[in-house]
Amino acid sequence: MVEFYINGQNVDVQIEDEETIGDVLKSFEQTCEENEAAVIGITVDGKQITAEDFDQEAAKELGKNTKFEFSVVTKASIMESFENISVLFTSLAEKMEQVPVEIQNGHQKEVTESIKKLADSINEFSHIATLASLFPDTFKEISINGMNFNDFFADFSQILLDFESALQNNDSVLIGDLCEYEICPRLNAISAALHF
Repeated sequence: MVEFYINGQNVDVQIEDEETIGDVLKSFEQTCEENEAAVIGITVDGKQITAEDFDQEAAKELGKNTKFEFSVVTKASIMESFENISVLFTSLAEKMEQVPVEIQNGHQKEVTESIKKLADSINEFSHIATLASLFPDTFKEISINGMNFNDFFADFSQILLDFESALQNNDSVLIGDLCEYEICPRLNAISAALHF
């Protein structure tokens, strides 16, 4: 019996005229498109299918007990993730505003936590932005301060490097200026750009 798993959940799927693994993959891709979803990972019988070996694997005959596992992302889930990140960046902006005061008061632990949260959030945002590129009709128009994601983050990365350097040098004046005039406005801009 052919088995299907989507994001770890077993689903009941009827095989009709599909004879090869490629037939099944093509049919599944079409179903995803109709449901505003995209496949981000495929495993067949425990073997991860990569772009390099896709054609070779797709040509194989469909076995009686073939097991398909798909990782799928939907447009709706990306929108929801962007909404959550929007809220997160608003609260991060508030936290980063407090960094100069925290440093003056010797609260190094709080500062370190805020900075770690900022780095993790930017990584998470980058991951979701990459997934969003699978739905260009919906998400290509997103710009932050009039820039696309890549240009915005190229600019922001330099500011974060300056910030890291200021922290290492205990330059509390520069830390304060970067937080207030560079980092917080950008976090708020990200947050504003992610409302749909």
